Amino acid sequence: MSTAVEPLRLAEPQEAAPLADFLERLLRYDRAAAVRLQTAGTTLAVFARLPLGQTGPLVVRTARLAEPAPLDVTVSAGQWLEELARDASATDVSLPPAITGPSWAGLLPPRAGWEHVEDLATAPLGAAVAAAIGEFRKAAGATEGGDALAEAIWSRRVHPSGLTLRALHAAHLTGLLRQSPQLALHRHPSWLRLTAPRGSVAIRRSTPGFGLTLTPN
Repeated sequence: MSTAVEPLRLAEPQEAAPLADFLERLLRYDRAAAVRLQTAGTTLAVFARLPLGQTGPLVVRTARLAEPAPLDVTVSAGQWLEELARDASATDVSLPPAITGPSWAGLLPPRAGWEHVEDLATAPLGAAVAAAIGEFRKAAGATEGGDALAEAIWSRRVHPSGLTLRALHAAHLTGLLRQSPQLALHRHPSWLRLTAPRGSVAIRRSTPGFGLTLTPN
């Protein structure tokens, strides 16, 4: 059963285009993608799942609002993209009806309790993703068992903290690696988070699985 949702007012029209780009990227990999929207003050966070691996990483994109607007709702990514496309220059953004969220939408990591580990240069991170993609394509053409091969490659750790190639791949696919020369690595007792200026990707430290957290501006 769907429920109507009040429109949001963005801080400026330029906030809409990055949101549309984020949704388009999601829909390339999952035409039935859903997104969970949460607000904190004047920050809107758009949570999503990429179907990469057995659980798939969760990623987030943030935008600035003109005023605080309490919101926590899950909507269709495709329907919301259609709403954003109606008027790309508008600051008032309509939202599609709320839907029952998928299971991942109830498993977001905490907002507080994070410790900064270090800042990581994005160039080496991007190079690591490119090398892994090349390795997978070369090996997949010569062997069977593509799923097992992908899991072996993308579950590799690229940092002593436990950060994996799958987390970097998610950041690459959603454009987070292009946002800044450096990304901040944070840790929580149960999570690691790679944070860009307008989004993040996180990985559980104790068990396989991915998530993200809202990143205030």
